[in-house]
Amino acid sequence: MQSGLSWYVYTLKRLLLMKKTTLLINCPDQKGLIATVTNFILEKEGNTIYVEQHVDHALKEFFMRLECEFDSDEKKLARFKESFNTNVAAHHQMHWEMYDTDKKPKMAIFVSKYEHCLYDILGRYASGELHVKIPIIISNHADLKPIADAFNVPFKHIPVTKGNKVEAEREQISVLEEHKIDFIVLARYMQILSSDFVDRYPNKIINIHHSFLPAFPGAKPYHSAYERGVKIIGATSHYVTSDLDEGPIIEQEIVRVSHIHNVQDFILKGRDLEKIVLSRAIKHHIQHKVLVYNNKTVIFS
Repeated sequence: MQSGLSWYVYTLKRLLLMKKTTLLINCPDQKGLIATVTNFILEKEGNTIYVEQHVDHALKEFFMRLECEFDSDEKKLARFKESFNTNVAAHHQMHWEMYDTDKKPKMAIFVSKYEHCLYDILGRYASGELHVKIPIIISNHADLKPIADAFNVPFKHIPVTKGNKVEAEREQISVLEEHKIDFIVLARYMQILSSDFVDRYPNKIINIHHSFLPAFPGAKPYHSAYERGVKIIGATSHYVTSDLDEGPIIEQEIVRVSHIHNVQDFILKGRDLEKIVLSRAIKHHIQHKVLVYNNKTVIFS
């Protein structure tokens, strides 16, 4: 009985004293990279608990994601980062980032009038499915404020017109900085962000849209697709870049349709896909499973 209690106390102390981190790495492919990194972590009294790697043979580029445990002493962790950068990363030309796994990133949501993605995100958030904080919802319309109120999430209405776009974005950025936002989700936000705005948040703005582009652009893509008799409906989530809808793709999904479906069926199926694909993309991002390289992504499992 005593030994069982001692084991429990030891395990509890270990959990409280260890900090979980996620390490993302990419560099030119070389022999022994996995051993080099994991051995260095071990030498610095860290513990690697999960490793996944990928080699792009065409680009000769190596990608790796590691989940590690370290002593929770922040000074020790800072020394590890400095030593890793000097003794490993610099030597192997690594681009690397380390994240605190337990820290909840702050996510802002941008919306307009479509409510399906917002309801889905807030439902998952309220149930504890999304490991994030949502300090603010920003919209160019006031229509969805009742949804934000129902989930007790602050809502900021910032109207956007052709004449005030610069001032509106300046106000949006001010709100984001006030709340120390880590990343942004465009949950069917029907405005094009300026290059200046996007450049402030590289690979930190996630968008969702149907996958008919570029074949069926415009305000009624589902109607155009229906008239053409398409057999597949899809949705795509990607990081936003200055090139409209051409950023690195995070997640996609499709569903088959046929002649028995009408336009409304197309729209409903499309919206279901948008919710699913956007939620997956958000999870990939907050779990640090996405590595962007050359406008493409490596998505770790």
